[in-house]
Amino acid sequence: MLVLKNMENSKNVCQRCCVRCNAHLAGVASNIILSSTEVNLLQSPKRVFTFSIPLKKDSGELIFLNGYRVQYNDALGPTKGGIRFHPEVNLEEVNTLSFLMTLKCSLAGLPFGGAKGGVAIDPYTLSKAELERLSRGYIREVHNFIGPDIDIPAPDVNTDEQVMAWMVDEYSKIKGKFIPAVITGKPLELGGSLGRNISTSLGGCFILKKLLEILDINQKDLRIAIQGFGNVGSNMAKILDEWGYKIVAVSDQNKGFYNEEGLNIKKILHSQDKKGFLPDDFEGVNIISNEKLLTLDCDILVPAAVCCQINKENADKVKASIVLEMANDPILIEADSILFSKGIKVVPDILANSGGVIVSYFEWIQNSSNDYWTEKKVFKKLEEKITKAFLDVWEESQKNNLGLRISAHKLAIQRILTAEKLRGNLT
Repeated sequence: MLVLKNMENSKNVCQRCCVRCNAHLAGVASNIILSSTEVNLLQSPKRVFTFSIPLKKDSGELIFLNGYRVQYNDALGPTKGGIRFHPEVNLEEVNTLSFLMTLKCSLAGLPFGGAKGGVAIDPYTLSKAELERLSRGYIREVHNFIGPDIDIPAPDVNTDEQVMAWMVDEYSKIKGKFIPAVITGKPLELGGSLGRNISTSLGGCFILKKLLEILDINQKDLRIAIQGFGNVGSNMAKILDEWGYKIVAVSDQNKGFYNEEGLNIKKILHSQDKKGFLPDDFEGVNIISNEKLLTLDCDILVPAAVCCQINKENADKVKASIVLEMANDPILIEADSILFSKGIKVVPDILANSGGVIVSYFEWIQNSSNDYWTEKKVFKKLEEKITKAFLDVWEESQKNNLGLRISAHKLAIQRILTAEKLRGNLT
């Protein structure tokens, strides 16, 4: 059964889910004047869906999984956001990530609001057939509430283009015609965009390049540590390695590799297992933990794993001068102020990892117009759009002596509130 809650009756259910959103808003509210009405609007997700997905296992056993979809704000356009399959998925996480997606789309100048979805399951415990049934089951629960002009899902943690292919197929079967623009991150054969698989990583690399250019820092002797070696982290390592940067540390969820002289990224990528994990044995590296990687003596730290990795206990031990947030919400609010006081430049997630949603927007445009672009055009337009967003944030930061996160949130929220006022929802 699907439970739909609108803005008025969702407040009690979502009160505890908005704690982390409120912390983000508090930082912005100290720098711009927000009325109580504006704060209430920003604190309240517009629509919250919770549902139970029946999944028949290959053994014949029937289990029920908790599924979620939050459409946080649609002032700027239809909502947009990924679907993740992970055992720790819960309403609080989905709510927070949908809020951040709202800010991300606004900051990038996209005609989208923010959304997020997920299922509490470890997909690695499922067979391929079970994973397909789960993917189709998710769409059957939400098909009335998504669409190219309503809410456009995409891949996220533990979901990929195959999952999106099953989802767009299920949606199209229900609607009686093929509707590729309902889902982004699809295979090329089903209307996916060239370059989508590395877009998040490439966008972060474009931002790093521009930041170092502004700071007049030569990349030659920089040491980079990347936490997380999934799609985003591994592609970022590959791109930066090809650009001539020195990667001294990488890690997956189990362990990390470190070599102060630089890692052989090509060899590491070749040695990954089918699930993308680092090999158990690898010559010429020191084995370190994820926690140790965060406090290594390096110049640039890239958290590209999961949320809440840097907190008040370890923030003071961070030695990097630049932190590029490629994961969603990897730094807790109380740690952010510690990093700022140390003079560490933190490029926030809603800016740093926005390359994925930008190219998802390009895919949506291509599906809607049936005009498909070359990879060169995709990357060129990605660099233009994400660089503009970064320069807007940098200018705001320098003008008002604010951290990049507060500056990014401030710009994003101002655009959302302007749209709400133009719609007549605020006075």
